[in-house]
Amino acid sequence: MDDKPSGVDRGPDEPTLFALPPAAPPVLAPAPADPKRGARLREANRSQLAWGRIDLDAQLPDDHPARAICAVIERLDLSDLYAPIEARDDVAGAPAIDPNLLLGLWVYATSEGEGSAREVWRLTKLHAAYRWICGGVEVGYHTLSDFRSQQGEVVNALITQVLALLMKQDLVDLHRVAQDGSRVRASAGASSFRREQTLQALMQEARAHLEAVTQEAADPALSARRAAAITRGAQQRIERLEAALKQIPGVTETKTRSGAKDATVRVSTTDPDARVMKMGDGGFRPAFNVQFATTTDEARVIVGVEVTNRGSDAGQSTPMLQQIEQRTGVRPIEMLVDGGYAQHQAIDQAAQQQVTLYAPVPKPRKGDTRDPHAPREDDSEAVAAWRQRMGTEEAKAIYKQRAATAETVNADAKEHRGLDSLAVRGLDKTLGTASLFALTYDILRLITLRG
Repeated sequence: MDDKPSGVDRGPDEPTLFALPPAAPPVLAPAPADPKRGARLREANRSQLAWGRIDLDAQLPDDHPARAICAVIERLDLSDLYAPIEARDDVAGAPAIDPNLLLGLWVYATSEGEGSAREVWRLTKLHAAYRWICGGVEVGYHTLSDFRSQQGEVVNALITQVLALLMKQDLVDLHRVAQDGSRVRASAGASSFRREQTLQALMQEARAHLEAVTQEAADPALSARRAAAITRGAQQRIERLEAALKQIPGVTETKTRSGAKDATVRVSTTDPDARVMKMGDGGFRPAFNVQFATTTDEARVIVGVEVTNRGSDAGQSTPMLQQIEQRTGVRPIEMLVDGGYAQHQAIDQAAQQQVTLYAPVPKPRKGDTRDPHAPREDDSEAVAAWRQRMGTEEAKAIYKQRAATAETVNADAKEHRGLDSLAVRGLDKTLGTASLFALTYDILRLITLRG
């Protein structure tokens, strides 16, 4: 009797109690047909080295917008961009990247709604239009970022040159101009706003940190590049705190003058120039007030750009009129603004310059039964004329053009050109970013109007 425990496998040579039938051969599934059999294929060989010629010009259609943008830029006087270049003739130094190229990249990127220097740099490696503008020149994102930050004044001046091209071809009518402001989100968090006492305490900490970092940087085991980086970071923090403390008196005066309910003065340590403003959605966030003036004719071009850190538009029409005249040599006859600009002083100043201001008359307060369009006893001649003018159907029809021009420009800036938030800090750099948008917008209008 077999005493092998149940469940234990027997070896091939072990005897069994009864003879077993021969094992049947295993049934194998038929091998699947080769799907590639008989097919002539060009298969990838990713380990193979390859050389070839790239025709950048052939990769971009003849009617591509990048070609038109660069053609306009070629017509501009870029002397102020070339002046700082030191690598000339026999002077030692690496060749500089052509500012024409950098300006072309930023204008085209802005037209596509791209405002990140890193993303533009990435696109110079992948996108045919960006590669065509570069023309084989390698451009780093630091170079792109520095160009945008440092050349704001030059870009602002180039707007005047584009306007001159438009006016030379009689494409612009400056008779009537509309102005509108837009709050643009600053590159600062709400938690970065600190009171003066807190700023003073942070300054002491920052100075102590700089001393510690300076001693650490003296360690020979630390690379020179790393030592310079940590020292620079500590110094920049002190500079931002110093700038924030300098803003305290101005913010205090503004709050006192406006009679703000919250009298506590706070300034951002990230961007001392930014101010908390009421945004279009009703919320309050750090922002800048970006102002554009636009012609109401068919051209609808930007003829003025300004940036302030005041949440109110009051008084902004007077400097804008001066800027338009400086840029174009022409003073508008009519100016369309919304109710936030309708200060009596601004109306008087516009009248002194022989400019007719169109702005809605404020609605009477509750219980005030007076006709808002009737002159008041304390009204100046210009203010009384403004009240009466805005009560006419003709003035109401003219005023409708403001929303159809100035507001569409702001919408275009935020929805399609990346100006809904800022990637830079400070009033000057923000003005440079706004000027870059205005320059791009006017170049696109020039291209469109010329057909």
